[in-house]
Amino acid sequence: MPPPGLDWHGWLVLAGRGFGKTRAGAEWVRMEVEAGRARRIALVGATAADARQVMIEGESGLLAISPPGSRPRWEPSKRLLTWPNGAVAAAFSAERPGQMRGPQHDLAWADELCKWRDADAWDQLLLGLRLGAAPRFLATTTPKPSALIKGLVSDPGVRVTRGSTFDNWANLAPTFLAEVVRRYQGTRLGRQELHAELVDDVPGALWSRDLLDRQRDARLPGEMLRIVVGVDPAVGATGEDEGAETGIIVAGLRPDGGFLVLEDLSGRLPPTAWARVAIDAFHRHQADRLVAEVNQGGDLVESLVRTLDPAVAYRAVRAARGKAVRAEPIAALYEQGRVFHRPGLGTLEDQMCRFTAMGPEGLCDRVDALVWVLTDLMSGPRPIVPRLRRL
Repeated sequence: MPPPGLDWHGWLVLAGRGFGKTRAGAEWVRMEVEAGRARRIALVGATAADARQVMIEGESGLLAISPPGSRPRWEPSKRLLTWPNGAVAAAFSAERPGQMRGPQHDLAWADELCKWRDADAWDQLLLGLRLGAAPRFLATTTPKPSALIKGLVSDPGVRVTRGSTFDNWANLAPTFLAEVVRRYQGTRLGRQELHAELVDDVPGALWSRDLLDRQRDARLPGEMLRIVVGVDPAVGATGEDEGAETGIIVAGLRPDGGFLVLEDLSGRLPPTAWARVAIDAFHRHQADRLVAEVNQGGDLVESLVRTLDPAVAYRAVRAARGKAVRAEPIAALYEQGRVFHRPGLGTLEDQMCRFTAMGPEGLCDRVDALVWVLTDLMSGPRPIVPRLRRL
């Protein structure tokens, strides 16, 4: 049930996998529509597929939980739900925050907020939540200790509901519960994904969230002496490891000697796709060099880049030392206050805060690419005359 009273503008449901977050969100929207308190609603998923397949068409989505007499009409081509009483809801993707520029709403449901990769999406949602006397939002998510979640938890106008996977044990498959308990109970991931704890920095991590929060810079990049695109290809550069991502990070050297991380374009991409993404970033940022680790891809990496664009300034880098040893000098740059982050790098920062002196906890493809970029910027030539670069 939603929080009692009228002295809140936001409701945050932080709960574990299988708790019933989607059902709670759908029932709240239906309740507000049927009571006549919501006329124009925003439904925002991490992706367009999430908004449609989970929030609207899913087993606990709006279509499934609505009684026949009050079920909304769903028009996928328009991304629009229309209820019999005239209330309408538009579906949006957090990957395309520009969709939310212009539309106005009196109610919003944001699902899996911690999966949103573009920080601008949350800002655009709130800027459009301006209809009626008391517009409200609900955010349903499994928690991650991001600046956004921490800000919502500390907001006096936001009510927080917490719950674990085990609160809904009666409605979950016994085999699922047995497996997740065996695999994740007592682990850091289990505390986060099952018990919905805001698990903060890993003890001994080379980076902390407080440090990264202090090093955030929302200003336009301005002048840069050099810009480099760094790539850490997935295993063998052939995509044979489906769990691995290809790390693609863009960063620049400022005239004052500081460094600015501009963009994280990493993802689970086949070889040609990641090469095109990296080459596009090279040209879009007017970069000076593209560096790529070739420990496992060998000549295939360079061959791929050269085939797609022979004019790219390319340098292969090969790891002769362990990941943690390579990362420590870069972590020192952060501690000296010399490296800054543009907004929207949350997934990269999550990996950084799990990276210890003994090595990473889980995947670290983005951190590897970051280390290669900053190492090249730190050791490469330092032009005297800066050039204006555009994003």
